[in-house]
Amino acid sequence: MIGKRVSGFLGLPAAIAGLGLAGGANAQPVVGIPHQWQMAFPPSYTTVMDKVESLHNLLLVIITLISLFVLALLLYVVFRFHASRNPTPSMVTHNTVLEIAWTIVPILILVVIAIPSFRLLYYSDKAPDAAMTVKVTGHQWYWQYEYPDQGNFSVDSRILAEADRVKQKPQVPRLLAVDNEMVIPVNTTIRIIGTGADVMHAWTVPGFGIKKTVIPGRLNEGWINVEHEGYYFGECSQICGNNHTYMPIAVRVVSKAEFDNWVEQQKKAAGLTAPTGLASATIPANR
Repeated sequence: MIGKRVSGFLGLPAAIAGLGLAGGANAQPVVGIPHQWQMAFPPSYTTVMDKVESLHNLLLVIITLISLFVLALLLYVVFRFHASRNPTPSMVTHNTVLEIAWTIVPILILVVIAIPSFRLLYYSDKAPDAAMTVKVTGHQWYWQYEYPDQGNFSVDSRILAEADRVKQKPQVPRLLAVDNEMVIPVNTTIRIIGTGADVMHAWTVPGFGIKKTVIPGRLNEGWINVEHEGYYFGECSQICGNNHTYMPIAVRVVSKAEFDNWVEQQKKAAGLTAPTGLASATIPANR
């Protein structure tokens, strides 16, 4: 296990996009929250999610065309080969041209789908020149975020009980409020490595286009680079036991200066820095 655990309270603001409440020293918008009657993807906040949405749109066109073609074919068959129009059934057993066509055409469709799919997989797999790493560990049932590049400390993120949510963070949607968020700097490539401490979990933030299954005994890697400050939400998307429903993911994206200040606070809380204001002792040399 990397680092030391840090406890503490980090404020989480309101539950509608664009609403800013004080989070530390600065007010930040809350984004990435689901809303009623939402049908499409959530808004994209990373380039990875942009590419996921682009692939989805391509697949939607292909699937729609295939569905319409199959529907038209079924309607034609029902009309053209109805029993009243064909009292004597056809005895055709095969058609070489048709069999070649329904073999070649699906292969071509799969190739068209495979090329952008593999590009997306390779693009989202490894972090390009990551500035820092955050290790995500899934526990039953909370998240632990470790910062090996910032002094080797960690933060535990647990869901707030409903009574505490209402009292401390009433604007946050139920089942999404946590005591400590994962904090990262804006416009920075962050390598995410994940593992499980007990069973399989999945660290998933839809707006980031990331869904990493974290498995005990191995590390899975992904990356994010969020372009705007704010609060973003996700959920554990791998059934992991009795309290699987109560593993929300909250990510706070801040300016680089604010992130540095937050890191210093966490390091002090973990006892990783010397108290300020203490003069260093000088030991005189022996004469």
